[in-house]
Amino acid sequence: MPTASPSRKTPVLVIILASYLIIVLDISITITALPHIHRDLHFSVASLSWVQTAYTLAFGGLLLLGARAGDILGRRRVFVAGIVLFTVASALVGAAQSSGWLIAARGLQGVGAALLAPSTLALLQASFEEGPGRTRAVAYYGAVAGIGASLGLVLGGIVTSALTWRVGFYINVPIGIVMAAAAPRFLPETERQSGELDVPGAITSTLGMTALVYGLVRAAETSWSDTATLISLVVGLVLIVMFVLNERRAAQPIMPLRLFASAERSAAYAGRVLFLGAMMGFWFFITQYLQTVHGYTALQAGIGFLPMTVANFAVAIAVPRLTRRYGNGLLLAAGLALTAVGMFWLSRLAAGTDYITGVALPMVLIGAGQGATLSPLTAAGIAGVSAKDAGAASGLVNVAHQLGGSLGLSVLVTVFAASGATGLTASALLAHRVSVALTVGTGMLVLAFGLVVGLILRPSAAVRTATEHPPVTGTVTAVEASRSVRAER
Repeated sequence: MPTASPSRKTPVLVIILASYLIIVLDISITITALPHIHRDLHFSVASLSWVQTAYTLAFGGLLLLGARAGDILGRRRVFVAGIVLFTVASALVGAAQSSGWLIAARGLQGVGAALLAPSTLALLQASFEEGPGRTRAVAYYGAVAGIGASLGLVLGGIVTSALTWRVGFYINVPIGIVMAAAAPRFLPETERQSGELDVPGAITSTLGMTALVYGLVRAAETSWSDTATLISLVVGLVLIVMFVLNERRAAQPIMPLRLFASAERSAAYAGRVLFLGAMMGFWFFITQYLQTVHGYTALQAGIGFLPMTVANFAVAIAVPRLTRRYGNGLLLAAGLALTAVGMFWLSRLAAGTDYITGVALPMVLIGAGQGATLSPLTAAGIAGVSAKDAGAASGLVNVAHQLGGSLGLSVLVTVFAASGATGLTASALLAHRVSVALTVGTGMLVLAFGLVVGLILRPSAAVRTATEHPPVTGTVTAVEASRSVRAER
């Protein structure tokens, strides 16, 4: 399919980025509002995580089906359907009168996002030719993921304190209406492919992940020996195994297993899961720490995230230049290292921790690290993908993003609930539990760093060295050896 003409590329990029922005904003704008939602709709501490988890599970679980639907039905058509559904669901969340209503509406939002998100990245790839133009567009796309998450924290605090947490969801409605009206005029339609939707794959993956997360959250509320907890975890694992087996047999799977043949892409997916798991815990716990332990209002908590937001923005806009200078792998490794150092520093907090030295300064490192990480992770996740797998690969990038947040948060909520201590005040106990959860989050980032160094940075450095200093004729170059290994896989 031909790419968009130069005169149409700017509105195409604006529509794609604006639509993706409201998805990312919706995840983070909720964070600062959580204590108010907790109080207004009477959630328990552990069940409060479902405000985020219902959204991210539906989003992540159905993303691959949404990506495949775009391939078969046309990505612009699915894009419009997704943004309409997302907009309607946002209005329902804003009007929620009970915890059940809100969780159901958040799940519906996730379904809309699952249709919308993979179409945004696939349309971006289809609209911009390979080269500097696409590199810049992908960098902006990745920057939206990081900047939007940080901006949503501040915006959520502002509207929650000045008005009500409901406004944070109503904001999506006018934006969604404008994007739905503009998309048919400016976005190119992709060629429709013949085939069938892999419904069994979508059902087993979504229910499997939901069962796993439910089991983890229930363990936090009851115990690991609880019968329902054990049944949920076993059912989740069985369904995930069934999903993988289905993908091996399906004629047109929603997640082609050949996408994992590349070590670089596999490391990018796993790294994204770990990174988002740690970051979701950071957002979830720090907003409660600031508002409960330090007594901040939602607005003050939102402003309290500004050091991270500013650092994130400053680094994210420099990513295209930094990538050209240092390469994708080195920038990615540096970003993860910065985030891990910042997270470890932040995990040392206690009830009496000074905001500047114990919270704001670590946030600067976390924000800079996030700004340097997400765009390279996105690029690595779609590297070397054929045109026929573009939708599936872009969907898998977003699956890793959303399910990483769901799984990571459920793990850290379980750690949080299990890390009790005697003789502490309520504020000191909460701070202790947040400290333990963030320490585990640091471990997730260190593991992601190891994967990136071992499977992305070192191989790319070896290929670059072989290209710059080719061996004498008759020997096998590192590039040829790398290609041979990939072919054998």
